[in-house]
Amino acid sequence: MSFLLRFSESIRSAVREGTVQIQGGIYNLETGSVDFLGALPTQTELLDSTMAIPPSMVEAGEARGKHGVRTGADSAVPKDVALKMLKAGNERFAAGAPTATQTSGPMRKALVQCGQAPHSAILGCADSRVPVDTVFDAMPGELFVLRNAGNTCTHAEGSMVGSLEFCTGKLGSRLILVLGHTKCGAIAGATQTFQAGGENAPGSALEGLLQGLSSVAKDASEELGPGALQEELAAHTTKVNVFSSMNFLLKYSEPIRELVRKGDLDIQGGIYHLETGRVEFLGRSPQQAELLAAEGTLPPSMALGTVRTTSDGPMAPQAALKLLKVGNERFVVGAPKAGKVHSSMRETLATGQAPHTALVGCADSRVPLETVFDALPGDLFVLRNAGNTCTHAEGSVLGSLEFCTGPLKTRLIFVLGHTSCGAIKGATSTFLSGQKTKAPQALDALLQGLGSVVSDAQKELGKKATEEQVAAHAVKLNVFHTMNFMLKYSEPIRQKVRSGELEIQGGVYDLQTGRVEFLGASPSQAKLVAAEGAVAPSLKSKMQGA
Repeated sequence: MSFLLRFSESIRSAVREGTVQIQGGIYNLETGSVDFLGALPTQTELLDSTMAIPPSMVEAGEARGKHGVRTGADSAVPKDVALKMLKAGNERFAAGAPTATQTSGPMRKALVQCGQAPHSAILGCADSRVPVDTVFDAMPGELFVLRNAGNTCTHAEGSMVGSLEFCTGKLGSRLILVLGHTKCGAIAGATQTFQAGGENAPGSALEGLLQGLSSVAKDASEELGPGALQEELAAHTTKVNVFSSMNFLLKYSEPIRELVRKGDLDIQGGIYHLETGRVEFLGRSPQQAELLAAEGTLPPSMALGTVRTTSDGPMAPQAALKLLKVGNERFVVGAPKAGKVHSSMRETLATGQAPHTALVGCADSRVPLETVFDALPGDLFVLRNAGNTCTHAEGSVLGSLEFCTGPLKTRLIFVLGHTSCGAIKGATSTFLSGQKTKAPQALDALLQGLGSVVSDAQKELGKKATEEQVAAHAVKLNVFHTMNFMLKYSEPIRQKVRSGELEIQGGVYDLQTGRVEFLGASPSQAKLVAAEGAVAPSLKSKMQGA
């Protein structure tokens, strides 16, 4: 009785208002009678307590981090401890006594300097009524949160699955929680789509999402049996969908499967109840053991197509970009498909080419471009040189790109740099040491040509940046520099970009992980496309010489 009055504000309020009484008693096993003790003698005193929750729910323990927040300086939290932290945090939230309300300057500084080490990854719904960090009363640095409508995981090309592989692999998180919630709009829409028998080709991304979730609604309907009401079906579909996302991870992600198999990772499910603020923890998927015992497979979104030839029409830029992403994902997870080329495919290729992407990459032997994107012959028009540069206009790189985007009708140019690039490192060393040669050799000319990129990188980072930091940043800037060169000095390419017929995208390949970081379009694209074209310096000197 004392504990209830001391540590529960909601109970104290009810007692003060007279809507609740707390009485005590002792049951006598021998006589069967109860000795009624009445109210607690110290009740009046305890009603003045200001404690909102028990001590066990106030202290998060050492798992919260050496700096008061979790950072890269902290060791990984065991999966059972991480789950306990989620449960305790949700209880604090539901009780109206959150503790993760203040972060200090030193805490924020530690998060910047030490990096992140979240104890859990949460895959939740984008619904504005389910603020995940708030629901679990989490401090910055504790949760790695992924959200989309319907907390789905239906594609593997980097968005959800790739992010979870990064969190559990690189960041060391030992718990994944898939979190659904009551009254989910996406689930309600999917349930209606299922009941309406929507099987036509989706006309929008939303329709595609609802159709994808309708298969979950179908499974839920079969479990409930005929006659289930719409609201009942939607509620059960929410639960089935949580397990569906958990099963997707176990079925289609080999890195996650291996971590779970070794006991280094746990995947749990839960449903957040909007009405109470409490999370119903569902535990592991009933199919986990079966899925771990089965052989891993690739998801349908990563399936490999046939070779491209002149009989294929031009591919839309975003469709081509998606092929690059799913191909890189296959390469990363160790499940390439492009090596299986049979004789009939080679015979077909002899009729002509229709590459979906023109790729400008580095000549570095550690970056085999077709392999990195698990591309079939006929997919990529590949141009490679040291430093993935585009500094001359007379035929080599720029002229080749004009040929590919002109006669071959390719609609995507992708410029790919990579970490630890020797050309960029050499240019950085040359620039920072202040060397000024007369460029007697082609290599010296290359390094000096990249010097402007290194200069920009140093200006953006500041003078205190180390040579390694400058070189790493220059890799990214060099990708944009090459993209900008095309837009500035090639009228055919500029016109195609202006009309929307062509897109130019960039990326950086990480030698350690095998993953490509997709950078998107150049920040300067709009400005360059709107400006008048210029003559490339290499052509200008020749024109003047003539």
